Amino acid sequence: MQLNVPNILTLSRVALIPIIVVVYYLPFQDARFFSGVIFALACATDWLDGYLARRLNQMTPLGAFLDPVADKVIVAVALAMLVETYHSPLMTIPAMVIIGREIVISALREWMAEMGKRASVAVSYVGKVKTFCQMVSITGLLAFPQDSSLAVTSEALLYVAAALTLWSMFVYLKAAWPALNS
Repeated sequence: MQLNVPNILTLSRVALIPIIVVVYYLPFQDARFFSGVIFALACATDWLDGYLARRLNQMTPLGAFLDPVADKVIVAVALAMLVETYHSPLMTIPAMVIIGREIVISALREWMAEMGKRASVAVSYVGKVKTFCQMVSITGLLAFPQDSSLAVTSEALLYVAAALTLWSMFVYLKAAWPALNS
């Protein structure tokens, strides 16, 4: 196993997932707030591990595999908790869009890699903005009460993230279309 600082940060993000869930459901007043704080910390490790891997030239196959997996799992788990908490199609719809897109794009990237065309579906700027909006909105939705203005703003930002999710999926599918259509 290729353990270096970036990979340790990625593994710590994976380890934080069950902690986020447990803290979210603890029976004390500020549990959700602390869950949101832990989620935000995990999001910060996402940025930091990538930065350090590039800066220290410590990119590894383990990190290249584990980083996107950690991102997708932490987002899917947090969205599942929020769908359960909100009991509303207004939360379920963007959650379905985001999770569904992640599955489609993961499968597309795997297939394109098998075809030797992985670079055609590399992470785009739109994907990075989508991830940022997603992480900020989920942090707010986890941390603040449903009826608070910060939660309402976070929910609106989740819709922005869902729209960017669809846009980025379209960009990736368009780039892959020649290979898909051959």
